Amino acid sequence: MIDQHLPLARLADETAEKFQQRFGRPPQWVVAAPGRVNLIGEHTDYNDGFVLPMAIDRYTVLAAGRSPGGEPPRLRMVSGHKQGEAVIPLNIPLQPGQPAWANYVLGVAAGFAALGAPLASLDILVESNVPLGGGLSSSAALEVAAATLFEVVTGHRLDPVEKALLCQKAEHEFAGVPCGIMDQFTSALGRENHLLLLDCRSRQAELVPLSDPAVSVLIINTNVKHHLAGGEYARRRQQCEAAARHLRVRALRDAHLDQLKTQHDQMDPVVFRRARHVITEIGRTVRAATAIKASDWPEVGSLMYDSHDSLRDDYEVSCAELDEVVEIARKIGPGNGMIGCRMTGGGFGGCAVSVVQSAATRDIAKKIHGDYQQKTGIQPALFVSRPAAGATVLKA
Repeated sequence: MIDQHLPLARLADETAEKFQQRFGRPPQWVVAAPGRVNLIGEHTDYNDGFVLPMAIDRYTVLAAGRSPGGEPPRLRMVSGHKQGEAVIPLNIPLQPGQPAWANYVLGVAAGFAALGAPLASLDILVESNVPLGGGLSSSAALEVAAATLFEVVTGHRLDPVEKALLCQKAEHEFAGVPCGIMDQFTSALGRENHLLLLDCRSRQAELVPLSDPAVSVLIINTNVKHHLAGGEYARRRQQCEAAARHLRVRALRDAHLDQLKTQHDQMDPVVFRRARHVITEIGRTVRAATAIKASDWPEVGSLMYDSHDSLRDDYEVSCAELDEVVEIARKIGPGNGMIGCRMTGGGFGGCAVSVVQSAATRDIAKKIHGDYQQKTGIQPALFVSRPAAGATVLKA
């Protein structure tokens, strides 16, 4: 019931072999960047709040080499998950185009060009075992992997925070998703066996150890896809900005629940609920980090369930399938090893994240898999991850 994954070294070797098969020569460079899961702190990042993510041990790997001369400079990319290839001319201004998946790399290339580090012709093969469309930041993993590759190709090294911000800008301008900084930051700066308590205003991260082998993170992919560029994500962000203007604060990070309550009758009810989620979620995130440090797992579980309820009712970004997973988890309960569960990611499908007692992981996974499939007719995918390291160069 629990999906096993290829270790990063094996995935990198397979990617290099596919590059050799596709292009007839070995790659000069192999780099990788991980996806992420957010334990708690959803839709707080673009409100200058706190988030508590970790990098997962699922990676996007790029194998690349300089392409033969005799043609205009271009990037030629082949994806193991997509049919065909993307060819991006480098001798004209870079603009978003088709295929859509290539825009994440295109935006990063544009960022390097703007820094005075233009690229020469490259052939790139992309492989990934980060679930696509599951709220585990497959897009950020691709962006950060591309930035890591372009660093070694051009010799233009970036500060890790600068790299994360360049990748965030690429997603804004080339993919059309006005995301916060959490995804790219975690993929670039993830630390093995640690969560990151990230202050999205100061961009400072506190390491929160999660190395106890008795506790595991179990991720449940509902296999219902979400599409953040479809407008709902942007609409939530606009509603939060409207709430901050009404409350006369720089961002909802600066508002307090009592302050919000005094404005209940003067605010649009939907905008009020959006603000209530963000303000309470920021508080839950800080409390959860403190509880994890103290191994106060009942408190962690309670905060996770409260987070899901708020995302479902106040922020309205859950869906029936995510709600079903969380209800199954509630029924399993702490007596059977389930500490807590909530939806994770942007919403409208994707994944739920749970914290479980390691000894009970298999039984819990079997129960969730069976009950979810019976209720929805959809087969979920479940996997366990330890907090993983961030972007890395595997061959240079």
